Amino acid sequence: MKLVATGFLIGATVIFLLSHWWEVNAGPAWIGYVRAAAEAGMVGALADWFAVTALFRRPLRLPIPHTAIIPTKKDTIGDSLGDFVGQNFLAEAVVRDKLERIEVAARVGGWIAQPENADRVTAEVATAARGVVTVLRDEDVQEIIEQVLVRKLLERPIGPPLGKVLEGVLADGSHHRMVDLVCDRAYDWVTANHEMVLRVVAERAPSWTPRFVDELVADKVFLEVQNFAWAVKTDPEHPMRKAVDTFLIEFAGDLQRDPVTMERAEQVKQQLFDHPDVQRFIGQAWGTVKGMILDAAADPSSELRKRVRDGLISLGKRLDSDPELRAKIDGWLADAAGYVVRHYRAEITTLITDTVARWDAEETSRKIELQVGRDLQWIRINGTVVGALAGLAIYTVSQLLF
Repeated sequence: MKLVATGFLIGATVIFLLSHWWEVNAGPAWIGYVRAAAEAGMVGALADWFAVTALFRRPLRLPIPHTAIIPTKKDTIGDSLGDFVGQNFLAEAVVRDKLERIEVAARVGGWIAQPENADRVTAEVATAARGVVTVLRDEDVQEIIEQVLVRKLLERPIGPPLGKVLEGVLADGSHHRMVDLVCDRAYDWVTANHEMVLRVVAERAPSWTPRFVDELVADKVFLEVQNFAWAVKTDPEHPMRKAVDTFLIEFAGDLQRDPVTMERAEQVKQQLFDHPDVQRFIGQAWGTVKGMILDAAADPSSELRKRVRDGLISLGKRLDSDPELRAKIDGWLADAAGYVVRHYRAEITTLITDTVARWDAEETSRKIELQVGRDLQWIRINGTVVGALAGLAIYTVSQLLF
C-alpha cells in the first residue's frame, strides 16, 4: 500500500512536470488545467504523507515538533486507553446492563442440563481436583488439620452443643430405638449366660451350703434376672425405661448448665483426642482423604463423579424451569460484578496501562502501523485524488473570474 500511495505521488509529480513544460512551451490552453490538478494532487499527497508518517516516526528524521506521536506519547496513550476502558466498559451500570441482557443463569442452566455438557464439566472438575490435591504438600495439609481443625475442636466446649443435640434426640423420641436395641441385647445376653450366673452364685455362696442349694438359688436368681430383662424388653412403659429417659434428660441439661458435668465432658474429650488410636487416625486423615479424592476423580464411574454429574444436570434443569432462581443468581452475579468494578476498576485498567508502559516505543509504533497502516495509506491516495480535484476546481474558478 505504501508503494501504491507513493506511486500516486510519483504519477502526480510526473504529470505536473510534463504539463508544466508543455505549458511554458506554448502548449494548448487546456494543459493548464492538467498542470493545476497535478500540482494540487502532488501537494495533497505530500501533505498526507507527512501527516501519516508523523504518527509513527519523524519525517526524513528531522526533529520537527509534534511528530513521532505514537512513540513519544506511548505512555499517555496507554493511560488514556485505560481511562477510556474504565469509564466506558467497566462502569457499574454498563456491566450490570450487559449481565442482565445476556441472562447468564438461563444460558448456563440450559447448557449444563445437557448430559454431555454435564459430563464435560464433571471431567474438568475432576481434573482440577486431582491437580489441586497433587500440588498440595501433605505435611502442610496435615499441619493445618492438626493445628487448626483439631485445636479449634479442643478449644470449643463440647458439653453445651452435645447436650443440645441430646435434648433434640430425646424430644423426638429417636433414642427409643437405641434403648430397644440395648434391651434386646441385654435379654439375649442373660439368656445365653445361664452357666455364668450359676458359677457366680457358686463362687459367692458360703462354703458350708450344699451344692444343690447353690444351684437352686442360682436358678432362682437367673429366672428373676431373665424375667426382669424380658419385662424391660417388652414393656415400653416399664419403670426402667422411664428411669433411663429421666436420666438422659437430666444428663442433657447437666451437659449445658452443670459446671461439674461440663468439666467431666471436657476431660473425656481430651482423653479421647489423646488416645493413640485417635492420634494415629488424625495423622493419617489427609492421606486417606487424598487417596479417596484421587481414586474418585480418576474413575469416571465412581459414585462421587456420578453424584456431581447428576447434581449438575439437576441444577441445570432447575435453572431452566425456575425463573425465580434464575433471577436470584443473575442478581448475585450482577452484585458481585458491580462490587468488583466499583472497588477494583483502577486495578483492572492498570493491566492496560502497565502493559503499554512495558512496550518498546519503536516496536509499539511498528505494530500499530502494521495494523492500521493499510487504511492510512488510503488517506495518502485520497489526498492525492482530492487534492487534484480541488486544484482543478480552484484553477477553473480562477480562470472564470479573471
